[in-house]
Amino acid sequence: MSCSNNFKQIGLGIHNYHSVFKRLPTHGTGTVDGINPTGMAWWQNGVTGNNKQLSMLVSVLPMIEQQGIWEQITNPLDNNGGTPLIWPAMGPTPNEITYLPWTFEIPTFRCPSDPGVGLPALGRTNYAACIGDSSDETAYGPWPNNRVIGMTKTRAQTAQKAHRGFFKPFDDTKFRDCLDGLSNAIAMGEIATSLGDKDNRTVLPNFTAGNNNATMTVIRQNPKACAGVIDPLRPRFWTADSRDTRARGYRWADAKTIFSGMVTILPPNSEICSRTNGDDLNLVGSASSYHQGGAHVLMGDGAVKFITDSIEAGTSTAGMVWSGGVGPQSAGSESPYGLWGALGTRAAKEVIEEEL
Repeated sequence: MSCSNNFKQIGLGIHNYHSVFKRLPTHGTGTVDGINPTGMAWWQNGVTGNNKQLSMLVSVLPMIEQQGIWEQITNPLDNNGGTPLIWPAMGPTPNEITYLPWTFEIPTFRCPSDPGVGLPALGRTNYAACIGDSSDETAYGPWPNNRVIGMTKTRAQTAQKAHRGFFKPFDDTKFRDCLDGLSNAIAMGEIATSLGDKDNRTVLPNFTAGNNNATMTVIRQNPKACAGVIDPLRPRFWTADSRDTRARGYRWADAKTIFSGMVTILPPNSEICSRTNGDDLNLVGSASSYHQGGAHVLMGDGAVKFITDSIEAGTSTAGMVWSGGVGPQSAGSESPYGLWGALGTRAAKEVIEEEL
């Protein structure tokens, strides 16, 4: 009940935010490094700007009675003699442990059933933005490599076709964009944070399928690609993990999917998957929890539902919808992931008859 109440409070915060600003809090927002006005590459970290890496949980803070933390973030803070001497308004990138707001544990962002605490995480979250039923290039959103849109619109076109969730990565969304109806679209999903134990729901495996681009293609065409490195004697765990410092829920302020995003591809409490050294590229990360048998989701209308692991989820080995897809993978296609996938899309025109 405490977990459900937290989610309801976040849902109310999202609706209040939309009432004030006429749009949803952007999942992937913030500032561009003022020292490098042409923009840093999307994966780069810095202390003079946050490279648009802030999650929607940052923007919703003042709407969930966390005005004090919000004011610290929005105003320049003294760095106590460090470098820089004054932190920029809206802070550095969310990996920066010496910037105190990013380390705060916010009770509303935590499920009491999750025992995860402490390093290597900063401030943890158990609630993640739903970005749809495809993870194709969600690390970019509509932006090119340096987050500054110039003459080319290639990334924007890619995002328009593949990013079908309630929240669009690094892009603005409004309630009116949810053509399937707010009660039929998942806004956020619960996620379990990593306990450092190779749990295949919370940390990525040591997985590769050739070179980096080939690995991303394999995952896009088969979201179950990482299942081959699950420990056969311990089916909830990997034989080996890859980057245990970058795991599910480890940074509430960070918009990267590994930390604060989820997709409706594999059923709840399934393994996550991405390439070993690129943990936010084509990342497949479902809802998960330390509850028994499923996880909570927050619907667009603010209702909280408990979704079981056995929800109808189509064909888990089917390829995702993406900008270069053909047939069932082409833009505008119905979700290949059944009811679960349909709940993750905002405007795929899929009729949902089941009572959740």
